[in-house]
Amino acid sequence: MRLADHFTRSGDLLFRWRGYLPLSMLPLFAIGLLDARLPQPVPASVRLLQVLAVAVALAGLAVRVLAIGTAAEGTSERSTVNPRASRLRTTGLYSLVRHPLYAGNTITAVGLAAFTTRWYLPLIVLLLGLLYHERIAAREEAFLEERFGDEFRAWAERVPAMIPVPARFQASDVPFGWRRPLGSEFHGLMTIASVVFALDLFRAWIATGGVVFDPLWTWFFVLSAAIFLACTVLKKTTGVFRQRG
Repeated sequence: MRLADHFTRSGDLLFRWRGYLPLSMLPLFAIGLLDARLPQPVPASVRLLQVLAVAVALAGLAVRVLAIGTAAEGTSERSTVNPRASRLRTTGLYSLVRHPLYAGNTITAVGLAAFTTRWYLPLIVLLLGLLYHERIAAREEAFLEERFGDEFRAWAERVPAMIPVPARFQASDVPFGWRRPLGSEFHGLMTIASVVFALDLFRAWIATGGVVFDPLWTWFFVLSAAIFLACTVLKKTTGVFRQRG
């Protein structure tokens, strides 16, 4: 089997589970916390590093929100079975990188890894994230090339896969709309808050042998859970998140 065919075939499987990268890396994060052996309560310098790490994770989510918020109808769909696209997106974030959603996922995973304060863990997660999304991207690009032909090849020739080139930015031809990202990305916020909350509980258990709730991360989890529940109810009972126009 050609290497390109292997990438495409393995990408089919990973495509179905592409939203679970941070959760699949939880065991690796736990190992980082075991190595760190952070005290209870954490020192102010460590707390600052944790806050910055969560900010990086949220920045990855913000990349996804911006990409989805400027998506035209028929693009950036959340199918977990097969890629679908009614048009090729080449402006906005897609003029910087071909896969901004996967870049956002990787940034989020790196931020969560940095929450352990182990310097080597974000590097490992970055490499794993790139390898993970490389397979999925190969699957999607095979579909896009078949679907859009020369238009896709010209775009792929000038736009890198994951590393942005700011000088090539072109403003999105679709104005930002809040409905679609708010209706889909509240899952991402809940994932970040849940992982951080679980990691901090594990850190406290390592330090004390008991269950200790850190006020900051507990409230972050509670607020994220409230947003998640509210958005879930609204999505199931109303049409408020449906894109209009």
